[in-house]
Amino acid sequence: MKYEWKKSEKEIYLPKNEPTLIKVPRYKYFTITGQGNPNSPDFADKVSALYSLAYAVRMMPRNGFTPNGYFEYTVYPLEGVWRGGTGDKNSFSYTIMIRQPDFVDENTFEKALEIASEKKPNPNLANVKFEEIEDGLSVQMLHVGSYDDEPTSFARMAEFMNENSYQRISDTHREIYLSDPGKVTPEKLKTVLRWSVK
Repeated sequence: MKYEWKKSEKEIYLPKNEPTLIKVPRYKYFTITGQGNPNSPDFADKVSALYSLAYAVRMMPRNGFTPNGYFEYTVYPLEGVWRGGTGDKNSFSYTIMIRQPDFVDENTFEKALEIASEKKPNPNLANVKFEEIEDGLSVQMLHVGSYDDEPTSFARMAEFMNENSYQRISDTHREIYLSDPGKVTPEKLKTVLRWSVK
């Protein structure tokens, strides 16, 4: 039976469209950093590199390599940790990432790089890292609508934090992209917004 994060990890990935408090564990990710406009071809190429690696892991048994503990699963959604947000998208700095199942280790990562480089060469593959990241105590909510309208949801999160005496511990925020902007109109986009707090 295939593991599906949408069914098994609703608290993490499918929150309500109102601020909630959550404790996010340490997870494994393929990550790549960058700076500039997320609408640029460079950003799209970085996203493509991450997905090629994520699907290389997912399809490994068909390529003659089965990692220890492998199980069938749905590839996790794209996520981004962002710094900036003054309105000038060219000033943004970011780390985008795709979470990996627990069975993925350094050896699996190296094998995925090998497979992806052969199937779909991308110079950004050389800059992808395998990391473990823990968001810990966080405030998050589901934002429905355009990315440009996120400040409205952030304002609701800030109000929730003030009412409950929480403070942000970083000037970054995490976004989890549940919709494909190429297939969904801006007003229907679903994005999880998250701040790490204390």
